[in-house]
Amino acid sequence: MKKILSGKNIVKTYGKGQETSNALDGVDVEILAGEFVSVMGPSGCGKSTLLFALSGTDSISSGFIEFDGTELSRLNENKLADIRRTKMGFVFQQPTMLKNLNILDNIILPSLRENRKDTTRHIEKAKELLLKTGISELERRDITEVSGGQLQRAGICRALMNKPKILFADEPTGALNSKSSEGIMELFSDINKNGTAILLVTHDIKVASRADRVLFMKDGVIKSELGFGKFNGVDMQKRMNRVALQMRNFEI
Repeated sequence: MKKILSGKNIVKTYGKGQETSNALDGVDVEILAGEFVSVMGPSGCGKSTLLFALSGTDSISSGFIEFDGTELSRLNENKLADIRRTKMGFVFQQPTMLKNLNILDNIILPSLRENRKDTTRHIEKAKELLLKTGISELERRDITEVSGGQLQRAGICRALMNKPKILFADEPTGALNSKSSEGIMELFSDINKNGTAILLVTHDIKVASRADRVLFMKDGVIKSELGFGKFNGVDMQKRMNRVALQMRNFEI
């Protein structure tokens, strides 16, 4: 299986002179097409910084990042924005939605900005995603009239509108209760089964354990990783035990 995303010796430095610190300190990482990878580590270890660097959302101080055969460091911001818009999807802990628009309109808005002539097609695509994510009955609801889990599902619908090759998720279940969190992770597994690669940052052992592979970060470097393969729905506790042990071994 080919690589969809890779980074070599990634360094991200903040500050100047003697006040500098490396949020990323020589990180090497590879993600295969269709792979589900989670990243764990303590707050401030560089997890989210790595996600933003690999997606081209944030610049790096040195190193090499390649996505789908293109070296991101050689592109200007307009080209990077084109790639993010057409080939990547993003899900965050708190979906950014406009309060004056309903759920359906929030989902299709980014697509309409690119091509207003295909409004009907965008609406059909959004309704298809709403059905797949189990919230089709909420399409006309205001964002204040749905639960946190439902709003996160709407955010995932929006991220999938462009049929991305990879989905970047930064603490997507961090603000949800356990039931909503489980539903969101079931949805991520289904998305991954359909061929979309996922890079997910989390503090939650159970969430991380659904991934094919778990990376463990500390002090701006990847200390270790565990490979599981695809989640089969029955070995969660075994996976969680291995993740917890690895975290203890590296004092994460």
